[in-house]
Amino acid sequence: MLELGGIIILGILAQWFAWKLKIPAILPLLLIGLLVGPISAEFLSEDGTKWIEPVWNGKEGLFGGKNLYFFVSLSISIILFEGGLTLKFKEIKSVGPLVITKLITLGSLVTFFGAGIAAHFIFNLSWEISFLFSALIIVTGPTVITPILRNIPLRKDISAILKWEGILIDPIGALVAVLVFEFISVGAGGEYTKTALVEFGKIVLFGSTFGFTFAHALNFAINKQWIPHYLLNVFALASVLGVFVLSDSFSHESGLLAVVIMGMVLGNSKSKYLKDLLYFKESLSILLISILFILLSANINFEDLMLIYKWETLALFAVIVFIIRPIGVLLSTYNSTLTFKEKMFISWVGPRGIVAAGIASLFGLTLVFKGIVDAEYITPLVFMIVMGTVLLNATTARLFAKITGVFLKNSNGILIVGASEVSQLIARYLKDNNRHVVLIDSNQTNIANARNLGLEALTEDIYSDTLKDNIELNDIGYLMALTGSSDINRIAIEKFKNDFGENGSFRLITKEEKNDPTNNPKEGLFSHTDDFALLTKIAQEYPKINEIEIINKEHYKTLIKQTEKDKNTIPIFLKNNKGELTIKSSYGFKNDEVGEGFKLIYIGKPFVLKESLTKE
Repeated sequence: MLELGGIIILGILAQWFAWKLKIPAILPLLLIGLLVGPISAEFLSEDGTKWIEPVWNGKEGLFGGKNLYFFVSLSISIILFEGGLTLKFKEIKSVGPLVITKLITLGSLVTFFGAGIAAHFIFNLSWEISFLFSALIIVTGPTVITPILRNIPLRKDISAILKWEGILIDPIGALVAVLVFEFISVGAGGEYTKTALVEFGKIVLFGSTFGFTFAHALNFAINKQWIPHYLLNVFALASVLGVFVLSDSFSHESGLLAVVIMGMVLGNSKSKYLKDLLYFKESLSILLISILFILLSANINFEDLMLIYKWETLALFAVIVFIIRPIGVLLSTYNSTLTFKEKMFISWVGPRGIVAAGIASLFGLTLVFKGIVDAEYITPLVFMIVMGTVLLNATTARLFAKITGVFLKNSNGILIVGASEVSQLIARYLKDNNRHVVLIDSNQTNIANARNLGLEALTEDIYSDTLKDNIELNDIGYLMALTGSSDINRIAIEKFKNDFGENGSFRLITKEEKNDPTNNPKEGLFSHTDDFALLTKIAQEYPKINEIEIINKEHYKTLIKQTEKDKNTIPIFLKNNKGELTIKSSYGFKNDEVGEGFKLIYIGKPFVLKESLTKE
């Protein structure tokens, strides 16, 4: 009981430390597991026992006998199902047929064959184990890339490439690893005979059939509302486990393939309940990952670590990171618009993730039980690649971004909270003036309308933390809260100003602040006399953003005074003679520095020319 409780507590603490230090959770999880496992047995325990012993004497311990294998299998099936849910075929098309598609196809092939050949000749492993190793290290994964890139301001297209590579390659890499593993398993007798190939075909057939069929069956039952909402998540969980076990009973080792296919099919369905399933599976995966990786790294023996305590390990790591990854990226980005320095940065950032480590442990255990030659190398070698790449990228990615010149010195992107008609009008103007602008809203109709206008819009709840994980927002430096709820506007400023408002965080004034001229907040947006209701009314009457050239400082003051008197005009931006925009603050507009060639940007009734030229 103490050991089981300790694993859960340590796992959640590791997740918290990872969040606090902004590093991938896999790093502290594996380090804790090694500490309470092989390191404690070798250096800290007087009797040579591990502090946490998953299995000892083969049959005893927390997960004696095959119990560890069963627990890992079921856990990995859930993690892979969740990974499959995130694989959207339309997103593969939407991000472009060139760089990202090539990275997950051509880049994966380069890694598969390159790392397999390197492992065979450097470590003298069998070809089967070498290519299983290379299949396992294809995947990167968003759970390791996101924390590394979260605080590195990068150009949007570079962040997007790394993000989508991690998301799309996870289930694809897992599928390749599963297929290679199945092929090794059916040939465990030493010869890949006709019978072995038939068995391999059965695995692919049953895994694909069960995954495809039960995904559609579950989706049908959900959409017909045959399952009450409060049972939806646990019913889906039971279905995943049921498909895994059922497929495995028809054809041994086909269960993992079945759940990957099931997740991919269900993830590309049009079910309105898909988001609920993703949230639940994400939370469950965090718990399972926390337990799983402490458990698996603790189960590694010191002798396993000594297997790779040799110069060949460093050589293999160097070949994979500094030769194979760059070759894959350079081939995948050939003839793209990316510069050589940008390609080098993408080559540098390739941390291997949780799926690689988890499946490696499962396959390593299974193949060792079956007596496959060199199978004992799989787990420690993959763990070495995972820990090495995560540690390397976590400590050097920011520095390398500066060296290669892809580090954005100025974060000029703008995040607008609220996607109403007013927000859409402002966002279109910003986009037309070459500013990266992103709208967020929980109202899907508003988001759909914004996207129809060609704007970048995300369906997000400001109470959720998922927005902070979006590495495509790394160039955001300004925050504008434009909703009709004063509470939401305040919460948005308080929660996101450090992440997205480093250059300025603004919100609309409240009705109470509007009626109290002495209460003008420093974060007030546009005007200290105009709230959301008036802004919306004016935008509906005058659905166009206007510009007027400023002659001098006095002229500017006159224009501002006129907007205060005329309730049909609201100043929103100031554009300098270089075309750069400054967001108008309701607090400090009188101190704005203006000059020749500057323009006042406003919403509302156009200024009459003779009135605009008035100096007093």
